[in-house]
Amino acid sequence: MPDSTARAKRRLDRLGTSQAVEIFIKILIGISGWTAILVLASIAIFLFLNGMRAMQEVGLINMLFGESWFPTSKNQQFGFLPAIVGSAWATLVALTVAVPLGILSAVFISEFAGKRIKDIAKSIIEFMAAIPSVVLGLIGLAILAPWVKEAFGTQTGLTAMTAGLMVGFMCLPTIISISEDALHAVPNELRQGSAALGNTRWQTTFKVVIPAASSGIFAAVMLGLGRAIGETMVVLMLAGNAGIIPPDPLMAVRTLPGTIANEMGETVRGGLHFSALFVMGFFLFTVTFLINLAADVVLERQRRRWRR
Repeated sequence: MPDSTARAKRRLDRLGTSQAVEIFIKILIGISGWTAILVLASIAIFLFLNGMRAMQEVGLINMLFGESWFPTSKNQQFGFLPAIVGSAWATLVALTVAVPLGILSAVFISEFAGKRIKDIAKSIIEFMAAIPSVVLGLIGLAILAPWVKEAFGTQTGLTAMTAGLMVGFMCLPTIISISEDALHAVPNELRQGSAALGNTRWQTTFKVVIPAASSGIFAAVMLGLGRAIGETMVVLMLAGNAGIIPPDPLMAVRTLPGTIANEMGETVRGGLHFSALFVMGFFLFTVTFLINLAADVVLERQRRRWRR
């Protein structure tokens, strides 16, 4: 009887210890989550407060839709439109390259590649993601810019096309990885049911698996879009840095992140130019945040759907 009582007491002690550890871990996870949220909110507030002067003196609408950017002239102008259009062209070229290549690569890895090839492909994707952007910029200057100039007959090889092609290469790991995860998450029952109806592997992939994973693939594209919009070093080196509104991607452009990186070190702290760059940063932060948020919402919906 005393032995039974002692064993029961030890079990209760262990149970109490495990519950205490579980509570501690939950508190730690909660603190980590709220810390991340507070850091994100602090960044947004910091950008907004430093941009207050420009928003008050120039006006947010005037900056967003202004067509001229002359921050150092006597009559200062802080129009974001050239940088917004330049970013749009570079991003459009990047997605035109990255989306079809990324999705088709993900389909091959998920549905057709053997285990050995799949492992090699994933290693290559991880290596691609690890290449420093400045190295890709140098490759673009040495190889891609001369090719664009010769192939399209442009005056310079530093264009939105050049920057977009290289940024598209940089977006591939994101799109491939997330799309492959979405395809892998599709239940095998759907594949087996399609095969039982007489469909070939290709028909099953393109008529059953891809539609079932479409929301996850869309999220991958959205995250790739966010990656492309926020890229700085490559567009700074390859886009040409021309503050004009380009009618096509075969012209030199200036992008939002490129403008901030190029000019922030030359501004007077607390000046109007300094403040305008913070407004540009706040606008870029808001756009990328909303894009990533939309992608996360879509991914979470897909996860919930496959859990049912």
